[in-house]
Amino acid sequence: MNEDKVLDILKDLNIEFVVSLPCDRTKDLCAGMESKFHYVNINREEDGIGVCAGLALAGRRPLLQMQSSGLGNSMNAVMTLTDLYGLPLPVIASWRGVYNEKISAQIPFNSKIPEMLEAFNIGYTIVSNPSESELIREGIMKAFDNSEVHVILITPKFWEGSTPECCIPDKFPERCRHISLSYEREIKSPVMKRADAIEALVPFLSDMPVVCNIGVPCKELYRADDRPENFYMLGSYTQATPIGFGVALGQEKDVMVVDGDGSLLGTAVLPAVAAESPENLIILALDNGAFGSTGMQITHAWNICDLEFMAIGAGIKNTVKVHTKEELWAVLDRRKNGELRGTLFIHAIILPGNSDAPNVPLSASEIKDRFLGVVTSKR
Repeated sequence: MNEDKVLDILKDLNIEFVVSLPCDRTKDLCAGMESKFHYVNINREEDGIGVCAGLALAGRRPLLQMQSSGLGNSMNAVMTLTDLYGLPLPVIASWRGVYNEKISAQIPFNSKIPEMLEAFNIGYTIVSNPSESELIREGIMKAFDNSEVHVILITPKFWEGSTPECCIPDKFPERCRHISLSYEREIKSPVMKRADAIEALVPFLSDMPVVCNIGVPCKELYRADDRPENFYMLGSYTQATPIGFGVALGQEKDVMVVDGDGSLLGTAVLPAVAAESPENLIILALDNGAFGSTGMQITHAWNICDLEFMAIGAGIKNTVKVHTKEELWAVLDRRKNGELRGTLFIHAIILPGNSDAPNVPLSASEIKDRFLGVVTSKR
């Protein structure tokens, strides 16, 4: 019954998407969420920050559900994305380490969470008893009313003695499947630099929303074609594709993510993308085999990992590899002409090297406001 109270609150507050990495203390809640909302499974809590940010940028109402320990690997994204841009993010966190905790590893971090949130000036609410369930409503409303992060820490005591009425599956679906894969590619000597590839995009963008990876890529996109539809990342390393994924889920227009090999190697979002397979998402992986914005240190993509093969292994159906502007143009032409529909992963092999593009002269709030304005007006 206590799970049903929470689900009713979410319905009353018009929550549309629940982005979730579950905790065993909230397994019944998660089952109810999955049956009643657009439920997006993620594999790392930090990616949920990005997905929810993208949904908010599309004008939707998401909620993030996680175990409280996931806050530890999410704080950089929380502060340099959600907080910096002033985006709403209600978080329901199953608070471990504080009530009848039997796992010693849950205690050192989780027991200090209120102090951590206070240090970062993040609002939070503690809910311990079913009689306090209305505090959940108040916390979610604070997040949306003030465009801020608000964490609702629910202790295991809240769920004690509860028998939910929500739909809980009694068995797993059939898992048997046949996998047949033939993959042969050649990675040729690159001829484009990142700035060349970004300039090549300009004729195809029109009013397409674009989420651009942190650092020099944003500078090069700003110089090539600044538009309100460009979301320039100022922080939150690895979150370009999660943000773009959220924007794609939240509206119907094609969305392009300009991402890089270093960023994509650091995220666990590609299987989640493949599971949802939004028809309107294009991921352009600009692979220079280096951490381009931090001094050109070589990444594992240089001569070990193949990003296209990684995307295929994650379950993405449409993948291509390009080396030249002409090859990139040909792929984008096919997309424009109705081919290659569905989530599309373009692996572009490029040269290391940065241009001398200046910093993006926009604040986080300016970037958000103009992007949100044009995207929601055309949703």
